[in-house]
Amino acid sequence: METTVKQSWNVDNMHSEVHFKVKHLVISTVTGSFKQFEGSIVSDSDDFDGAVASFNIDTSSVDTNVADRDAHLKSPDFFDVEKYPKISFTKGILTKTGEDTYQMSGDLTIRDITKSITLDVVFGGQMKDGYGQTKAGFEITGNINRKDFGLNWSMVTEAGGVVVGENVKLVLNIQVTKS
Repeated sequence: METTVKQSWNVDNMHSEVHFKVKHLVISTVTGSFKQFEGSIVSDSDDFDGAVASFNIDTSSVDTNVADRDAHLKSPDFFDVEKYPKISFTKGILTKTGEDTYQMSGDLTIRDITKSITLDVVFGGQMKDGYGQTKAGFEITGNINRKDFGLNWSMVTEAGGVVVGENVKLVLNIQVTKS
């Protein structure tokens, strides 16, 4: 009888990034990021097929390089960081779709609203670093509608244009370290 050993991998914050992109006035894109997050992957194999991922983001760490905009995003109009300090992604199951591609389906919770989402994942490979630690890298992308998660603030310009788009593109570059 073969025994499967579960392997844990933890997000390496120093070598990972969490970004989002949203249309502004329908004519340009604003990019932001979250600076504080944590996560893990538990896998039965080194190819990550069937692995389970979880991730938490500190909403107060939102950064768009504009202090006033960041303050607005932290307010009750958007993330309401006092009431909802975390964004979480749980039960993320990686399903291999190609040689280095996966889909990851799981539950995203923002402002206590949970929705199932599916993200595209490109596996960058594995390597030992200079300290003998095994690392793996992933690029994760997807789209969500912010209004599905209670991020409903909206404003229309005099000309009838929308100030902030509803579609939010997620772009995560994640490096994990084998525990």
